[in-house]
Amino acid sequence: MEHIAIATGHRDHVKDNINAPAAAEYQRVTLAAIAAQSQDAARHASKSVDSISRITSQMKMLAINAKIEAARAGQIGRGFSIVADEVSNVGGQINDIACDIQAQLAKRLADLDAMVVAMDRQSASARLVDLAFTAVDTIDRNLYERTCDVRWWATDSAFVTALDRPDPDTRAYATKRLGVIIDAYNIYLDLWIADRDGEIVANARPAKFTVTGKSVSDLSWFGRALAQNSGDAFEAGEVVQSPYLSGRQTITYACAIRANGDKHGRVLGVMATCFDWEAQARGILTSLRMDDTMRKRNTRALLIDRDGWIIAASDDTAIKSGKITIPHGMDPHCGAFSEGGKLICYHATEGFETYKGLGWRGVILQDLP
Repeated sequence: MEHIAIATGHRDHVKDNINAPAAAEYQRVTLAAIAAQSQDAARHASKSVDSISRITSQMKMLAINAKIEAARAGQIGRGFSIVADEVSNVGGQINDIACDIQAQLAKRLADLDAMVVAMDRQSASARLVDLAFTAVDTIDRNLYERTCDVRWWATDSAFVTALDRPDPDTRAYATKRLGVIIDAYNIYLDLWIADRDGEIVANARPAKFTVTGKSVSDLSWFGRALAQNSGDAFEAGEVVQSPYLSGRQTITYACAIRANGDKHGRVLGVMATCFDWEAQARGILTSLRMDDTMRKRNTRALLIDRDGWIIAASDDTAIKSGKITIPHGMDPHCGAFSEGGKLICYHATEGFETYKGLGWRGVILQDLP
């Protein structure tokens, strides 16, 4: 496992480095140019060293021939033999120098290539951390609006009346009213009204989901919603495959319904909205902008919950089918590391407005080059 050295901490620090596509593209071109120039320099240096080696080889051959001729000349050629020996020695020294230059140059070029790879990985990591933030921030903004929806609808007089004066007519009207709302908000699978005992007394799509009469009293969000002390409060469930909704993936937002729709009125029951999680989350993740390099490297976008479980993916990965674990000692807020041939970049939720988030992270996975 390798930790990637990038700017971490608050997202603004990361964005200072990467939130400029033109600058990022310029950096990629520059790194590619450095790599190309180093390879070109290596080729030229290799040719030069090869030329030196050929010359020294020729000098050695010349020295050998000269010694042969000197031997034939006998005593007269002795001096010439000494010169031939010196030529051979000089040639050997030049060859040793050329080999040393070649070895040193190869090492330095290899170091330069490693630096280019490291710089490219750091640059890619910074861009992908920003993309991970975009993923979790977009879903946070979307879910903030869902908290506004449930708090607003909980004050609807039709729902207040259905709980305060329960009879077939008031509940039928509440069901009709829920249907009108959901027709305008197709991001929801269903909308529920539950009494204080947890029994669902009306839902928006009774023909599709036969949940009226069923109990949600054992679901954690219901008990927390009943205990709210203000109409400004809301509760959020976890991403689940709901048996109430034919196994569809949902996240539930809940708010207490109060007498007269008053913010501090007596609690009559609970309003619950069932967000169409799979379609909406995947839509956000698949809409993230990715360049050709990202696509070639099989880049995937994920959302993980506070425990690291996958709750959404840009591909067909099933929820809760795997975990992403942030290595011990790394910044839990944002960062990057490599593992199993993958570059893994992440950014934690920062919430939006009154929605503080649920401890989720956006994660981007990419094959290492």
